[in-house]
Formats: sequence, C-alpha cells, structure tokens
Amino acid sequence: MAFTTPVTLSGRHAMLVPLAAGHHGDLVEAVHDGELWTLWYTAIPAPDGMAAEIARRLSLQAQGRMLPFAVLDAASGRAVGMTTYMNIDSENRRLEIGSTWLRGSVQRSALNTECKRLLLAHAFEALDCIAVEFRTHFFNHASRRAIERLGAKLDGVLRQHQIMADGSLRDTCVYSIVASEWPAVRRHLAHQLERPRAASAPGDRPC
Repeated sequence: MAFTTPVTLSGRHAMLVPLAAGHHGDLVEAVHDGELWTLWYTAIPAPDGMAAEIARRLSLQAQGRMLPFAVLDAASGRAVGMTTYMNIDSENRRLEIGSTWLRGSVQRSALNTECKRLLLAHAFEALDCIAVEFRTHFFNHASRRAIERLGAKLDGVLRQHQIMADGSLRDTCVYSIVASEWPAVRRHLAHQLERPRAASAPGDRPC
C-alpha cells in the first residue's frame, strides 16, 4: 500500500476518513470550540481560512506529500478536527503524524487517544514504518505532555527551525516511536482506552 493511498480508519470513539471539502462546515464549528486559531504557538486555521487550509492539504496529497484525514466523532459522525501523515519518506519507511487539531471538548479524551492508536497502527502494521515522528513547538507544553504520554521519546530540539506567522522563531521538539517500541505502545494505548477518564483540565490544548 502506498503511503498516500486514502484510507478510512475506524474505532469505537473515532473515525479517520479522507479529508474532503464537504467537511468544511463541521470544521468551522469545531475550531470555534476553544477559539483554537488564537493560540500563538500553533498554526490552526481560523474559521475564514478553513476552506483554504482544506484545499492546501488536498493539494499536498495530490503531490504525494501528505495524507490528510478528517477526524470524526464516531457517535455523531461529525468532523471534530483534522490530522495528517506528513513529511513522508516512503523510501526509508518514515513519516510524521502532524498538523493535528481537535475541538476543545474532545482534547484529552478517548477519541483523541484512539486517533493516535489508529494512526500508529496503520503506520506500523499496514505501511511497515520503521519510525513515526511527532513535532511540536517548544512552548506547546500541553502538546509535549500529550506526545510523551503516548510513549514517544524526545529525539532533540531543532532550534530556530521555523518562522511563525507572527514573525517569532519556533524551536521544534522532535519525538519518535520506532517499530520495536510499537508493541509496548500499543498495549499502553489499549490500557488508556479501557480505563475511566477524568475530565480535561482547563488549558489543555491540541497536539
């Protein structure tokens, strides 16, 4: 299977489906939940930029550079965010799970955990990846904690890696899970999905 072949990944709480223009309305509503575009250390689209962001991701898919998903709440069938496989290196069987955001009400939820489990399982078990990366802003502490809760390990920090929209310089934390670690991570995520969950704390942010 090619790394950019569209696929639907289904679980009890979440479904990941190929991103399409028809998800626009749900995603505009979702991004209002927490006014996510106002977070200076992220690049989440504002409501009036959602159509352009969907088009951008679909263009990168057409170029073979990204596989974008809409994240659906399995109970309602409505889109609650977006995620992607990006920085795809099929020759070396590596990719990044990134450009992810979820509406505030489902952050740190079973839906969020299951999204990561579905994406990691497909990467390691269907695409035979040797490593999966996660990257985030140095100051996005909630995202860093969320990535570390998955079992990913910090590879390093790319200093002054990107110029943000406001002109500030981003230091990027690079994490990864390698194939030999996946069985333990899979068991850990299964345990997380089975245990009772506390309500999200104020200030929890997307990863």
